[in-house]
Parts: sequence; C-alpha cells; structure tokens
Amino acid sequence: MTRCLFILFFIGLAFTFNAQSYDIYALKFGERKNYVHMSDQVVGYNGGDSTKVFFMYWVLRNKDKIILVDAGFTSDADIDTNTISFIQPDKLLASIQIKPEEVTDIIITHPHWDHIGGIHLYPNAMVWLQEEDYNELLSKKKNPEAFGFNKKDIQKVIDLKAKGRLTLLKPLHDHVILPNVTVLISGSKHTPGSQYVMAHNGNQNVIIASDNCKYYRNITNMLSSPATSDQKAYIRNLRNMKLYSGGDTDLIIPGHDPLVFSKFKTVAKDVVEIKK
Repeated sequence: MTRCLFILFFIGLAFTFNAQSYDIYALKFGERKNYVHMSDQVVGYNGGDSTKVFFMYWVLRNKDKIILVDAGFTSDADIDTNTISFIQPDKLLASIQIKPEEVTDIIITHPHWDHIGGIHLYPNAMVWLQEEDYNELLSKKKNPEAFGFNKKDIQKVIDLKAKGRLTLLKPLHDHVILPNVTVLISGSKHTPGSQYVMAHNGNQNVIIASDNCKYYRNITNMLSSPATSDQKAYIRNLRNMKLYSGGDTDLIIPGHDPLVFSKFKTVAKDVVEIKK
C-alpha cells in the first residue's frame, strides 16, 4: 500500500513541473547482426517470433539541462564487428544539435559494458550511479567480463570519482535528482543496484526502463527477462512501471527493442522522439 501511494505521489508530482519538462529522444548507435528468439529473451514467452537487438541510449533536453540516460559503449569494449555493428554513440548527438561538452548529466541505469562504456566522451557531465552497483563493479575487478562488466569501464568510473564527477545514490531510496527527473530503484535484480528513470515530456510521464524491461514483450505480457537473479522481483518491477506510466505501456521504453523506433516519430537517422 505504501509503495502504491508513493507511486501515485510521483505521478502527480511530475505534472506540477510543466515548465521543467523535457524533449526526450532514443538514439540507436548499434545493433546485433543476427536475430534472437524471443522465447530465449522473455521467460515463458511462446510467441515464436524473433527480433534484432538494438543498442541505444536516451537524451532528456530542456533549456537548463542535457541529460543522457546511459552512455553506450565505444571501440575499447573490443567488440566483434562481425556480430555487432556500431558507431561511437556521441556522434549521434549532432543530429539533434547537441555537442558532447554540452551534456550536463549522465544517469547510468546499470554498469554493464554496453550501457556505461561511453561515460568518458562527455567532459563536463556529472555521472549518477547507484552506490550498490558501484560497489559491485569494483568488487569484480579481477574478472569483470564474467559478470557483464569491462575492466576499462571500471577505471573510467574510478577516474570520474577522483575528479568529483561521480554521484553515488544510496540504495533503497528513489531520488528526484532534477526537476521532473526521478531515478527509481528497480528491484529487478538485473544488477544489484539497477535503476530506471521517470521524466516528463509536457504531456506524459515517460519511463526509461533500460534493461529493467528489455523488450516490450516483457511489459505487455508481464514476463521476466532471464537476465535477473529474481524473476518475481523483475515482474513486480514491471507492475510498478505500468503504474508510473498511467497504464500506457508504449511509454515504458525498453533497453534493446527495435520497436521503440517504429512506435515513435523519427527526427533524424536512428533517432526518435518519445512523444505521443
């Protein structure tokens, strides 16, 4: 009951800051060249269909702030280009008239290599990361790749902390870190401190779920991803997201689903604006 009241409070809170709403974009910087079976990606799904896997990040922009949600990866992740095609993620920003040095903040949903590796591309940005994920990342320094992390990314995070450009968020608390930008503890157990973002675009609350809802089929079928240590917690989190979005599952933006780029208006090559 308490959680539901909290959710309803923040749904209402977003509509009190219309002057601080954001233009919200999804940017696709890479994709896997093969298709994957959805039955392997969504636990209990029997649809029989397949999908490409897109790599994307998100931009929130208003007159005061340019915020990235996740930062993608770069060539130092040693990607096999026979299986994944990509460009350096910051190169896409020019298509929506943003320079990398203008980015003010980066919210990292979780520190897997495909979501955090580009944090060094934005020289003036404050990076926001859950403390629990920061501790998890550093604890895996000896063998990070076995856990979806990258050794070079660990050093990038350490360097940012030394420069005073890393803000660690305390676990078990949701945070309104900026007007109309709330980071929420997912409970999905994709990583120990995995978080997601709720922002307002002037009309709707947009939930940038990242890997806390990897595909629309997760939220429309209320089914877990296999990439979690607690499938029941993953599903509970999907229910919370649906409440936050007012029941509009289109506005729950998955981490890797190509459908994002057919549901919303294209504003530049590989860029859509999240707006209905």
